[in-house]
Order: sequence, then structure tokens, then C-alpha cells
Amino acid sequence: MEPVLILGFRDEHLKKLDEAYPDTKLTARGNSIKISGPEKDRHELIEIFSELEKMADRNGDLTDSDVDTVLALKQSDREAKKPNPLRDTSVSGDFILNTHTGEAITAKTPGQKQIVKASATNDIVFTIGPAGTGKTYTSVALAVKALKDRKVKKIILARPAVEAGETLGFLPGDLREKIDPYLRPLYDALEDMIEHDRLELLLTKNVIEIAPLAYMRGRTLNNAFVILDEAQNATNMQMKMFLTRIGFNSRAIITGDITQTDLPRKQQSGLISIQQILQEIDGISFVYLDENDVVRHKLVRDIIEAYDKYEQKNK
Repeated sequence: MEPVLILGFRDEHLKKLDEAYPDTKLTARGNSIKISGPEKDRHELIEIFSELEKMADRNGDLTDSDVDTVLALKQSDREAKKPNPLRDTSVSGDFILNTHTGEAITAKTPGQKQIVKASATNDIVFTIGPAGTGKTYTSVALAVKALKDRKVKKIILARPAVEAGETLGFLPGDLREKIDPYLRPLYDALEDMIEHDRLELLLTKNVIEIAPLAYMRGRTLNNAFVILDEAQNATNMQMKMFLTRIGFNSRAIITGDITQTDLPRKQQSGLISIQQILQEIDGISFVYLDENDVVRHKLVRDIIEAYDKYEQKNK
């Protein structure tokens, strides 16, 4: 492999790594790189160069973004290994990962545990259930874990920009200001799991991407953990478009509550019809959550049960 591929044009990649590790000195000599400095830093840099070499060999190229991604992941690994007095090692439930403050995120309910199990054995998982069951939060935690474990290169979170009868055109502000309210729950989940500055870097470098569902059209999503949230507000055509974006070495979780569809009356939710369309396909799993999986205020469960009784009575 050509050394310039790893070092970058005019050693730009080497300089970036040198800046990231101020206590070390990197010197390129022909086909070799000399690393001097603390043993821990030298060990990490050797791992980084090994990962960059694999990426360059796999992609035939190495970009600034690739170098930033590897550095960000190494920083996340370093933070996760730091001792933290807040870390609870005696938590109950199925452990997923620790937040940036050291608190354990676990699958607490039977439905959440089923999401974790289904995602481990299927490339596409549909999680359907009422509000407050932790569908989105559990899915985002699994995506962050996959990124930290380097099983994927990026996370893509999408949501239909349809809610409560409003459309983007009637909201004030520019496009970013109109879209952000729809995507806020996804940011909230990520902010629990990734330190703020690190999250901002990952968002800037598009290692983590949060976008309206419409922005997925025409793309192929390779090496990614993809989540479609609030999928009950996706039409049949949008659902088909999204599912056919999934590329190599990618997995997807689609979440939604089929009792809270905000689509116009004449449009059927793609999340409703997809249950019949894909039911028999291997590698696709459907997980159903109910009021027993609600992890919010105890009154939320009572509210869901009351609505269920009301709807059954009026059918």
C-alpha cells in the first residue's frame, strides 16, 4: 500500500494524528512511521494506524472524515474505560452500554429485552408499541453500542416530518428550524449516551446523521445502523423507499405506535400494512410492546389502558 494513502497529501493525516496526541511525536521515514512518547499513547496510535490501513484497503482511499471517525471512536473507547463512581455494576436487566456519565442503560422490560435479542439475530427489526415503552431509547442505545464496538461506521436516524396535522410549510423559520422539533427526541436520547462535545463532532462529521425520512430517497446506506422512528407516520411508498435503502453490513430498527397515526385519513400507515407484507421473510423480526413495557410515569400505563377500553367500546 502506498504510504501517501495513510499519511495523506502533504502528510495531512499524520499531522492530524500528531495534534490529537500532543505528548507523542510522529515521524514518517520512507515506508515506516516512528512513534515516540508515552507507552499508552503509542499503543493507541498503533491501533489507529492499523484501523486506518484496513479502511484504506477496504475503500481504496482514506479521507479526512475517515481519520476523524477513527479518532472519535478511540476517544469514546477511552472515555468508556475511565473509572466512574457513578457506574452501577449491579444493575438489573439486560445491559446495553454505559452513558457518558457512567450510568448503565439496560433493557428493563420483556419487550425491551426482546428488541435487544431480535436486533442481535436479525438485520431488520420492527418494534411496535405505545408511547413510553422505550422503543426509541432502546434502539438508539443499540445503535450507539454498535458504533462504539465498530460494527458499523455510522448511525442514521430518520423520522417522517408529519405530526399532529401540521406540515413544514406552516412552521416558522428556515428549513433547519422547521425540521428540528420533529427530530428533538432523537437528539435527547443521544445526549444521554454521548458526551456533548463528542456528539457535536460526530454530528459534524456525519458519523451520526439525523434527518427527515424524505432525505433518505436515492441513497444507499452501507455499514450503518439505521433507525426509522415514528414510522406510523410513513406512507406505504415511504416505507418501501426506506427499506430499500438498506445496504451492505447495515441493520435497521423501525419503531412506531400504530394507534397514533398523524397521516391524512385517506393515507394508510406503512407500518400497518408492512406487518402483512414482510411477515414471512427471514432476517426480519417484529417485536410488539404493550402497557406492561411502559417505563414512564405510572399514570401513562393507566392512560393507555383507558384509551384501549374506550376504543374497544366504540368499535
